[in-house]
Amino acid sequence: MSLQQCRAVWEELEAEFQLLQETHKIYRQKLEEVNTLQTACSNSIQKQTRKLKKLKCSLQGCKHTADVEDANLIQQINTHIKEKQHFFFDMEAYLPKKNGLYLNLVLGNMNVILPTNQAKFAYKDEYEKFKLCLTIILLLGAVACRFILHYRVTDEVFNFLLVWYYCTLTIRESILISNGSRIKGWWVSHHYVSTFLSGVMLTWPDGLIYQLFRNQFLAFSIFQSCVQFLQYYYQSGCLYRLRALGERNPLDLTVEGFQSWMWRGLTFLLPCLFFGHFWQLYNAITLFELSRHEACKEWQVFVLALTFLLLFLGNFLSTLKVVHAKFQKNKGMKKH
Repeated sequence: MSLQQCRAVWEELEAEFQLLQETHKIYRQKLEEVNTLQTACSNSIQKQTRKLKKLKCSLQGCKHTADVEDANLIQQINTHIKEKQHFFFDMEAYLPKKNGLYLNLVLGNMNVILPTNQAKFAYKDEYEKFKLCLTIILLLGAVACRFILHYRVTDEVFNFLLVWYYCTLTIRESILISNGSRIKGWWVSHHYVSTFLSGVMLTWPDGLIYQLFRNQFLAFSIFQSCVQFLQYYYQSGCLYRLRALGERNPLDLTVEGFQSWMWRGLTFLLPCLFFGHFWQLYNAITLFELSRHEACKEWQVFVLALTFLLLFLGNFLSTLKVVHAKFQKNKGMKKH
């Protein structure tokens, strides 16, 4: 390359650099504008929320002295208040806000709000793929430990993988909740309890009592992974149909349990779910019996028994509640 050619390239680079500087300057200005708008929206939502709460309390007091016409007006205003609260929830999904205690402990005061719908959906899809891949890996790991690798070190690797998996799920779910995903109820707490259980399993030293429970736990892990694998595929298809019909939030996720929207096409999984719940109860009973064994010196045995019992109660009662509510709804529809 000649000197003249080098000079031409340099001048071209210099022009591109000037354009880059201008573009970056505009980008920073827009960011500042966005931050200003975000603050204004957040403050306005908080102000309106406080006013709506006061208004709701005032309307509650007016109910006692209201005639029929006033009562209808109060009902209309309360309906509009509920609608506004739903709008505020959707708006806040795009605005920076303080993280909950768990995210603060893990990530600090970092903004985890994703700026666009596309980014939110991409993160949700990546979460689902992560769950599917790890479910398959855990299934293979449990099979290997149960039938091939009879070593304590491989058990430790498997238990560590469980701890890491559930810890990661809790963090990702907390981020999705901050971004507007309506995950709620027991199925949020379920992963925290599972993280604790896996951590206790990881610290349980090898010995007679551990070996007496090992195969039962690995068999349970194989069954659980198989059910979760089936659930993922059927729930994904069910959610896809409901989203297309506009009946579900686009950020709704697959869960380990059973919810009302899964009724169509997924009821065949209910026996498997209930069998898994009662297996957790069986694990708890086995561990309670092992904790009374004369050779038992480990604190992990009794703690694991209590944790499995908690998982059974949470899973069983949550599933039973959904099934009961569905039957009650079907009875009500038949009467009408």
